[in-house]
Amino acid sequence: MSQHYGNHKRFYPPFHFFTIPLAILGLGFAIYSCMAIPTIITGLIVLAFFLIAIIAVMARMFALKAQDRAARAEEKLRYYILSGKALPNELRMRQIMALRFASDEEFLALVDRAVANKLSPDELKQAIEHWRGDYHRI
Repeated sequence: MSQHYGNHKRFYPPFHFFTIPLAILGLGFAIYSCMAIPTIITGLIVLAFFLIAIIAVMARMFALKAQDRAARAEEKLRYYILSGKALPNELRMRQIMALRFASDEEFLALVDRAVANKLSPDELKQAIEHWRGDYHRI
């Protein structure tokens, strides 16, 4: 399936539809149990589920940061290959992540527009005419 603006957001089902909902449900049930039967054990169960939820979210954030760093390096290299210059420092990370979907033909012009007009990542994605899918980042 070809990627475009309407379907480029991706979910990782084991994380988004299993791990996080179970951690939240478990935390909610643990809080309810602690209020219904306030003991040290139920308090520790609340703490355990709270830590599980925090660890799950942090693991996801760390993975996304690593993917962002790799994608930023790729886009810096692509910009250098196409223009012979360094990627402008004015671009924010989210703008760079949006620009990765632009084809080589429109990439340089979109970078210039992003810097000049301070375009948001969503505005950048909507301005792309020839979408280049990113099928690796989740």
